[in-house]
Amino acid sequence: MGNIIIRNAAQVVTCSGFSGKRGGEMSNLQVIDNGTVIVTGGIISNILQPGEPIPVEEKDYQIINAEGKALLPGFVDPHTHFVFGGYREDEFSWRMRGDSYMEIMHRGGGIVNTTKATRAATEEELMASGRQRLDTMMQLGITTAEGKSGYGLDREAELKQLRVMRRLNETHAIDVIPTFMGAHATPVEWKGREDAFIDFNITEMFPLIAQKKLAVNVDIFCEKGVFTIEQSRRYLMAAKEHGFQLKIHADEIVSLGGAELAAELGCLSADHLLQASDVGIRAMAEAGVVATLLPLTAFTLREPYARGRAMIDAGCIVAMATDLNPGSSFTASVPLLFALACIYMQLTPEEAVTAFTINSAAAIHRADSIGSIDVGKQGDLLLLKFPSYKFLPYHVGMNIVETVIKRGEIVI
Repeated sequence: MGNIIIRNAAQVVTCSGFSGKRGGEMSNLQVIDNGTVIVTGGIISNILQPGEPIPVEEKDYQIINAEGKALLPGFVDPHTHFVFGGYREDEFSWRMRGDSYMEIMHRGGGIVNTTKATRAATEEELMASGRQRLDTMMQLGITTAEGKSGYGLDREAELKQLRVMRRLNETHAIDVIPTFMGAHATPVEWKGREDAFIDFNITEMFPLIAQKKLAVNVDIFCEKGVFTIEQSRRYLMAAKEHGFQLKIHADEIVSLGGAELAAELGCLSADHLLQASDVGIRAMAEAGVVATLLPLTAFTLREPYARGRAMIDAGCIVAMATDLNPGSSFTASVPLLFALACIYMQLTPEEAVTAFTINSAAAIHRADSIGSIDVGKQGDLLLLKFPSYKFLPYHVGMNIVETVIKRGEIVI
């Protein structure tokens, strides 16, 4: 927990707020030109306009002269699968020759392929690879990341993934928010018994994970050929009874009604949404479900992008995430994320910044403590090499994060 003064930033991009922003609110970043931010004991204590005196003893603080640089909240990545074993580089080549994601999955590739490698990996091996991925994410400005299990798909391997996330949260500068995704796919040993596999997660895994406090969210892949609307409803309703926040992979490949289900159940977020219907979009807006969009995945799969512009115009709370995983999005490229969001999903730079700060914090139920530069929030900040946030999508594909601050301490 550090004490730091970031003085005279060209822009202090506050993204101010304590809940997700919807519609037109996403364009208001509440920028302070030539402002100063003070973090005391790891918590933001002062946000100063130009010329305001420093109200603390400067000798007790590390001081950064931020002239010519933009200061933003640390980025929040609300959808990743960063703990996994093995890789799937062959499947990338197959996709390039025209094989679809679902075709690869049905012949034993995809998630089930990673399941074999994750089950075989030791906990220490997953710790080492997970730490390396978090290091890379931090260099890109990410200070909080959600992580999903779902590459074990049995009792021991799922618990192993969640233990790794707990240990990394305790030892790495990035805060890791754990999500149990036991229903990511049906493993080979349960094929043809999908309802029984859902029962296994409900009766055995939910109570165990709740007791051990290994996850705060529960997620499911609601998709044609994976888990049905009814299976997803039953799984998520049971998760809610155990006190978990609900998340759902929805309407990625076909328009199945996942967005509507998310609204019905009051899910924290619905993610992917490439094929979300107009009815589903309106329902999410009315229910306050965060629409988490994953443009890096659409880019990698050569699929149409989610209708981010339409969702914002409909009044949705729109967030963005990298979806870092070994199959459909083997990247945590924040620079590419911003470029795709603005160029192909038609978000403005302001909306994209909101989507990866305060709204992505809302997607993991943390908007009250991170995601904006507000007094009382955690001192998670980043400095850009340039004087404006507009360089994030404009300097295409380039990492322009110069300094990363976590709880008032410089970590990059």
